[in-house]
Amino acid sequence: MMKRPLSIFFSLCLTIGAISAQEINQFDNNGERHGVWKKKFPGTDQLRYVGQFEHGKEVGVFKFYCQDCKNQPASIRTYDKNGTAKVQYFTASGKLVSEGSMIEKNRVGEWVYYHKKGNSVMTREFYKNGQLDGKKTTYYPSGQITEELNFIDGSREGENLYYSPEGVLLKKLKYRNDKLQGPAEYYDAHGNMTIKGNYRDGKKHGLWQYFKNGKVELEETYPKPLKRSN
Repeated sequence: MMKRPLSIFFSLCLTIGAISAQEINQFDNNGERHGVWKKKFPGTDQLRYVGQFEHGKEVGVFKFYCQDCKNQPASIRTYDKNGTAKVQYFTASGKLVSEGSMIEKNRVGEWVYYHKKGNSVMTREFYKNGQLDGKKTTYYPSGQITEELNFIDGSREGENLYYSPEGVLLKKLKYRNDKLQGPAEYYDAHGNMTIKGNYRDGKKHGLWQYFKNGKVELEETYPKPLKRSN
């Protein structure tokens, strides 16, 4: 008496499985990818990516894998309704390397990078249309700032500061149009000035002074005169 219900049950399972299989890697009436898509690396069982399309547009969560990733995604993209993706990159062991947002292939907004050891932030930077734009800050593992630098449309612009692990200013430089320009100051680990000069178009220019114990020990002028050959 139990054979008929069991046969119906197994038939339903096979039917559901067939429907599920048919829903993978499908196109809509306009030839656009639609529904769940999965791709593997050629000649292997290693998943290359899995995600969902809605009439050719990525929606929801996409997971991307490398050829040796096994079950650990190399990156995860989560798409919102406007097409902006929250992107995360991972190591082979699953540790978060960096994260930020992208519109198509362009990075936008804030991106954060993490130190290899621990979970502390290594770098914060900002993008506009795929180019660095705004303040970039790099940190020691302790959280102390290492470097501060500003970008405009992908070019370094403005003040550039370097600090020691104790927070002492070590370098104070300036950029214009992606080249060192203007006054430059260098300090030792105690905050004492060691070098002072100027840059013009990325090269030393004018008087440069070198200090020892707070006093000028050496002075040089750039560009240096060419030596005449006899």
